[in-house]
This record gives sequence, structure tokens and C-alpha cells, in this order.
Amino acid sequence: MEKDYTIFVGCVGGGLSYSPDGGDTWNRVRNPLPSECNVRALTVYPDDPHRIIAGSDLGIFRSNDNGVNWEHLESPMDDNIQTWSVAVDPEDSNTIFAGTRPDAFRSKDGGKNWEKLSLGVTVPCPVGIPRTTNVIVDPRDHRTIWAGIEVDGVYKSLDGGDSWVHLPELGPDPFHGDVHGMMIKPGRQTSVYVTSPFGIATSTDEGESWDYHEFPKFNEGDNRSYCRGMALKHDNPDVMFVGNGDFIPGVTGAIRRTKNAGQTWDVAPLPVEPNSVIYWFGTHPERPNVIAAASLYGYVYVSEDGGDSWAKLKKEFGEVRSMAITPN
Repeated sequence: MEKDYTIFVGCVGGGLSYSPDGGDTWNRVRNPLPSECNVRALTVYPDDPHRIIAGSDLGIFRSNDNGVNWEHLESPMDDNIQTWSVAVDPEDSNTIFAGTRPDAFRSKDGGKNWEKLSLGVTVPCPVGIPRTTNVIVDPRDHRTIWAGIEVDGVYKSLDGGDSWVHLPELGPDPFHGDVHGMMIKPGRQTSVYVTSPFGIATSTDEGESWDYHEFPKFNEGDNRSYCRGMALKHDNPDVMFVGNGDFIPGVTGAIRRTKNAGQTWDVAPLPVEPNSVIYWFGTHPERPNVIAAASLYGYVYVSEDGGDSWAKLKKEFGEVRSMAITPN
């Protein structure tokens, strides 16, 4: 049966690859992105499922035709600034955010001009220069922007990114604020989620306080059960997935899933044990039952039934840092 979605995989040292048939065959992007560059960030435009942005160490690139052709958007990131996250405003797709190392940049004209945003992150941090691993435009109000920092917790802007406040610490250890993944689930009681080396933290008061859930350790001697990326199921955000592993990069991993907004968790039935932490996910609202996940060391898993069953793709990569799904 023909698969009606495309998978994008961004790698460190392996550039960007995409599969227009759900993982059966693959194409490597070679121009204008060099085939051996570092791609740590991918995002799909909210108003156009065939338009996608890739953030790399060599700048920002965009495809308007589901990955077939790419254009280079001139930006300050061209000058050897690592891009760790990208986001597009769902109400104004000309507004683009790039989370960098450190801080972030914003374009209000579709990527023609950029301005630096000073979040005020602590430099240096326990890992040297902090990385803005997540930028999220709040689905309730596009003037509210959230940023997750590795390592400096969560920052928030109420004016579209002009000014920022540092939200309260997520826990007593600095690495409680080592933010890896981040999601917002709007609703009667909005929840903000972040992942870190300690697990998944939830805030139901706009980031003023956090409640951590720690996953089981893989080995008795492990310090903790490490977590990286996360994803919400678009047609049922009570279903969440968290990428988990014994440490970073780790020698094994797991996909943790909840069907009840984090009250209980199970382990996804993966056909092959991961060779490292499960690092990142790819999803899309138009294909809500398709969930893609990758281990840091290149295993790619796909579920087409919302996470009940999984297949490991034959294709393997080097170090995977970003993923995306688009409908064909």
C-alpha cells in the first residue's frame, strides 16, 4: 500500500534526508544544504504542510515543495551560529523564530531580515554556551512565546519576543532545567510539558511551578532515566510520547507513552531494541496516527496506528537530531 506521507531526518554530519514514501526509499538533500552539514532543527509551516524549514550550522533553509527543492534564507546564522530549534507563527507565517546557541533570532518578513532576541540566558551554563532547544508560539495567543534552554530552564515572552522573563526553576538541581523537549496542551486546564535528564515535568500554572515524573531506570547503577524529545498526538493530546534512554548518548532506549495525559505510562513495543536514547519525534496534524521516532544513533521507528505498533525502517543514519512528517 502506498504511504501518503514524507519523513524528514536531520543529522549531525549527515545533513538532511527525506523519504517521500514513508521510509521505503530515501533522498539526500545536496544543494544548497551541503550533504555533510549539521541539521538540528526542522519545522513544518502551520498553514502549508508542504513548506518546511531546516535549521543548520550553516544557516536557515526552506523548501516550498515538500523537500524536493530548497532555498537558502540569508540570516545571522550563516556566520557559524548553531540553530537548535525553529518555529513559525501559526497566525502570521511571515514570523519565524530560530533558537540558537545562545538566545534566538526572529524574522517578521518571511526570512528576509532577522533581529537578535536577548532572552537573558545565563552564560556560561553547566554545558558551556546554552542552547535554545525549543521555541513554541503559544496556540492560545501568538504573542506568547515559550523558549526551553539547555541548560537554563524556561523563558517566556508576552509581547511576541521583544522582552522575556525567566520562569521559576524546575527543580533543585541545575539539570532539572536542562530542557530537551517542550510541548503545550491547551484546554480547560492548559498544561506545559518539558523533558530533561530527570524525566518529564508538567506545569498547570503557566510555568510558575512544575511537577516531575521520573521514568524507571534501565540499569540498577544508572543515575537517572534520561529523556529527550516528546510529541503530542494531534487528534488526542492526552496521548503523549517521550523519548527515553539510559543516558546520553546511551546504549539503549525506549518510547514511553501515556494515553491519559501522564497519569500512567507504558512502553512502546519496538521490534528492535534501540541502540541509544530515543532522541526525537516527527508528527503532523493531517496524519495524526503516523508517529516517527529516531534513536540518537540512527534507528528510525514508525507507527501508523497512533503508537500501538511500530516498525523499524531498514534505512539507518548516523547521529539523528531532528525529524518531521508531512502529508503528501
